[in-house]
Amino acid sequence: MRLSSLLMVVGTFFAAGLLSLVAANMSVQLIEDSSEIGVRDALDDQGMTWAEVEANGLQVTLAGIAPTEAVRFAALSTAGGIVDAARVIDDMEVQAVAALAAPRFSAEILRNDAGLSIIGLIPTETNRDEVLDRINAISGRLPVTDLIEVANYPAPDGWDDALSFALNAMERLPRAKVSVEAGRISITAITDSAEEKARLQQQLRRASPPGLQMTLDVAAPRPVITPFTLRLVKDETSTRFDACSADTDATRDRILQAAQDAGLSGSANCIVGMGVPSPNWGRAVQQAISALDDLGTGSVTFSDADVTLVAAEGTPQSDFDRVVGELENRLPDVFALHAVLPETVDPNQGPPEFTATLSPEGQVQLRGRLSDENLRNLADSYAKAAFGSDKVYTATRLVDDLPSTWTVRVLTGLEALTQLSNGAVTVTPDTLTVSGNTGNPQASTGIASILATKLGEAGTFDIDVTYQKKLDPVAALPSPEECEAEIAGILSTSKINFEPGSATIDASTLGTMDDIAEILKKCGDIRLEIQGHTDSQGREEMNLNLSQSRAQSVLNELRARRVLTSSYNATGYGETNPIADNETEDGREANRRIEFVLIRPKPSAPEPETTLETIASSSDTEAETEGTEGTADE
Repeated sequence: MRLSSLLMVVGTFFAAGLLSLVAANMSVQLIEDSSEIGVRDALDDQGMTWAEVEANGLQVTLAGIAPTEAVRFAALSTAGGIVDAARVIDDMEVQAVAALAAPRFSAEILRNDAGLSIIGLIPTETNRDEVLDRINAISGRLPVTDLIEVANYPAPDGWDDALSFALNAMERLPRAKVSVEAGRISITAITDSAEEKARLQQQLRRASPPGLQMTLDVAAPRPVITPFTLRLVKDETSTRFDACSADTDATRDRILQAAQDAGLSGSANCIVGMGVPSPNWGRAVQQAISALDDLGTGSVTFSDADVTLVAAEGTPQSDFDRVVGELENRLPDVFALHAVLPETVDPNQGPPEFTATLSPEGQVQLRGRLSDENLRNLADSYAKAAFGSDKVYTATRLVDDLPSTWTVRVLTGLEALTQLSNGAVTVTPDTLTVSGNTGNPQASTGIASILATKLGEAGTFDIDVTYQKKLDPVAALPSPEECEAEIAGILSTSKINFEPGSATIDASTLGTMDDIAEILKKCGDIRLEIQGHTDSQGREEMNLNLSQSRAQSVLNELRARRVLTSSYNATGYGETNPIADNETEDGREANRRIEFVLIRPKPSAPEPETTLETIASSSDTEAETEGTEGTADE
């Protein structure tokens, strides 16, 4: 009985404990469920569907990958608003930020008389040492300033071509700044003359690789004119400038207007340069031209401050005296006038004369009268030194009683002849005449400067020099488009044929290759593709290989004819580009062809600039996009 009572008491306590344990477990589960559901609902309301919520007793664990650190913190705050923040366990990660975009690579090269400097950021894969070796080779003995930094990112498209071309260009530009970016280059340079400017611009444009955007700003400063020369000639038929110089654009316009008032027609070239002897140059020239117009015919020559006014033979002495007197009183200080009225010569009495002629082929003949053997040897030696010893023929004779200035006049005439492509110089006791053709647009001014300096203020001369573009070594060069059109014209009448099924050029068309080679020698360094094409007979792969071999054969023939082909490509296109119907014999014959096509630059799209702001903006945009996509998926 006693044992039974004890068992009942123990059983009662055990049942009570079991009931308490069950009740506690149910309470914990209820708390976990309510906490997990409450936190998850709150996060979903905030659009944070990426977050995983797990309750373990009183603790609430947040997991998942937050788009940004700010979003992770917002998730913790949201959960802390539902349950005690101390119960929230942060097991979240932050999405890795995308790798930073490559920086904008650029370099700036500056070269002047003091040395050469390079500054910029270049990719690691660009060999820094090779760039500096090239820079040092260009600079020579002048100092080099190295401010290059490198970044370990791949080189963007167009970077290598741009940097290589920049270094090539810098070799030709002693005073320049070159800015380099991927796919583009900007060149600012100074040259010594307009001729050098034109030559450099043409060379750089021809050598520019395809796809490279190039900005070219080449300046030619005003030339120094020594002596400052002007010469206006007025005769019965025309008024013309043999030379014209001005110190400003306004002075040039003033001089040209005065010449037009005196009878000048058409356009005239008046060089604006430095070295003017007086700020009153324009006024002095205007007054002298007006005086010449009053005389009717003659010439007026300025050599710095020395003014020579030559009236025409037969001008009345009274008119000559009046005009000269008025001009002397009006000329500004510094300018000195020398006036000449030639004496009337009996037309039946021929004056002594010396002539030197230069043929278009470069042959020179010296004829006429010289004063002694020393002058003959001197003239012969000078001509041979200037034109070549095998190109001079001397047939002069020695006479007495020539003017004392004859030696100076003869040698000055020969010096003037060197400025011409072809022409003649005639020396008489009264005047020196230079006539002919030239490819130098400034030749007339140069000749006038030579004659005015060497002959002195009492020397009279006449210049009749014509500029011809075809003789100009720069302007006469055909453009790449003109070269392409000329070759196409030759091929339209005379094809390049090959032996059947072979890449050997048929002997009957070697003359066509000669004609094309002559054109390309004049075209210079142009980018050209020699294209080979076939008809559709035979296997496609065989036709492609045959067209490639034929294009290469044409390239080899050009090299054999000493054509510079470093910028040429030989490419076979097989049967892919027919120009006629391959179903007919005539069409197949037309499709079997060689074409010469210019490689034209393709503009490259500029790369977007990368800054800290653009990186941050990109990250925020990606985060917002991902958050929106997550909500939509839910």
